Amino acid sequence: MTSARVKAALAVLAMATGGCGTSPITSSRLETALEATFTNLVDVQVSRLGLPPMPARDFAASAICRRLTGANAGSGEWTCTLTWQAPDRRTVRDVYDLFVAADGCFTATANGEGMGGPTLTASDGRTVRNVLYVFEGCFDTT
Repeated sequence: MTSARVKAALAVLAMATGGCGTSPITSSRLETALEATFTNLVDVQVSRLGLPPMPARDFAASAICRRLTGANAGSGEWTCTLTWQAPDRRTVRDVYDLFVAADGCFTATANGEGMGGPTLTASDGRTVRNVLYVFEGCFDTT
């Protein structure tokens, strides 16, 4: 390829990618969405397990997320560490693997057995689905 052709190809490439901009999927947006979704699900889980009710804000969920590919924005695979207060008031740290789609919807899967597995035993002995083991959520990308 001649020098002029290389320059022309680079110019076309620069124009084509110049309008792409930054991704609306960022660690801070994902963290906020994950914290809210997780808190709502913990509230449901406490009720399903027959534990005493606890105000959602008392769960104090805090997430730190990072993208596995290095860039801290965009759809794809992420890992998030959630720190929260359990109903017995102990601090718990759980790690989730997330797949985030371009539309801002995600699937979070507990990494390891820290969440107790896909089922749990309620206070009355019933086996219930662990809604915190794998869950989905979405956030606005506009």
